[in-house]
Amino acid sequence: MRRRDFIQGLAGSATVWPLAARAQQPERMRRIGVLMNVVADDPQGRARIAAFQQKMQQLGWSDGGNVQIDIRWGANNVERDHQYAVELVALAPDVILAAGTLSVAALQRETRTIPIVFNNVSDPVGAGLVGSLARPGGNTTGFMIFEYSMSGKWLELLKQIVPSVTRAAVLRDSANPAGIAQFGAIRATGSSLGVDVSPIDVRNASEIERDVADFARLPNSGLIVTGSAGELHRDVIIALAARYRPFLPARCHDECAT
Repeated sequence: MRRRDFIQGLAGSATVWPLAARAQQPERMRRIGVLMNVVADDPQGRARIAAFQQKMQQLGWSDGGNVQIDIRWGANNVERDHQYAVELVALAPDVILAAGTLSVAALQRETRTIPIVFNNVSDPVGAGLVGSLARPGGNTTGFMIFEYSMSGKWLELLKQIVPSVTRAAVLRDSANPAGIAQFGAIRATGSSLGVDVSPIDVRNASEIERDVADFARLPNSGLIVTGSAGELHRDVIIALAARYRPFLPARCHDECAT
């Protein structure tokens, strides 16, 4: 081989070697954090995670393959949400999926740079999570369920079903901005319908049972279960709605049917 050919061949190889080396390097493992608003053994929560992982698989993202999905179960508990938000942000994921208002709020306190995509959130504008629906701004966006004002429709439906109702207990999570705003919307509707509205907080299962039992003894009473309450003590609430159905007609956000 002539000297010129040898030098040209060597130069060509030097150009190709870095490209070949880069081609042989495995793709960087992507990372997704997930903060759920239910307990780890919640059937609906597990179903949602399974559906998420299945869709990711269909899009070519395999958990443990080319993406690492780190899941935490905050259960709409303020302290737990804070703890898990700190943990997930420390992992420096590419994006975080957050379920529920409290989960998003906890994550926003820890990061304003990591993208946060939310679902199962009522009125993200009213909760102060985004600037507007058209222009969320910041690092947070996602899918809303409804505006807080829609909560008043639950009382309207309850009144249509049982016109004799003159008082309604509203099960809500007072630690959740959604619970406070939903109760406000229901109470405003109650004024126009002639229905006296009272809150029942849902942080403690035994207190829920006692308060609902007391309310069921009052005549012309009804029960409304907000979305913020449905994520806590769901089984207890469903059982109570069924037990007191003859005396306390209920209108629920999700699965405790009237």
